[in-house]
Amino acid sequence: MKANRATFDGSGRVVIPAEYRKALGVKPGDQVIVILEDNAVRLITKQQAIKEAQEIVAGFVASDVSLVDELLKERREAADRE
Repeated sequence: MKANRATFDGSGRVVIPAEYRKALGVKPGDQVIVILEDNAVRLITKQQAIKEAQEIVAGFVASDVSLVDELLKERREAADRE
């Protein structure tokens, strides 16, 4: 892991080095998610957050189960009860 030094300005902003922004694929105006984790700050893109969430969920759902199909089945059953 390569480390770079950055400085906070008077407004609490930090400039992320260009090579890091390029590696993340972020451009001016893009939003990132900021996570405080074990006394360290972690920046991730929305796409990375989605990927990590999907990996967590996958650990609780069998590979042959479709959550979309399960949700549609539940919705149809609820509609039938109404």
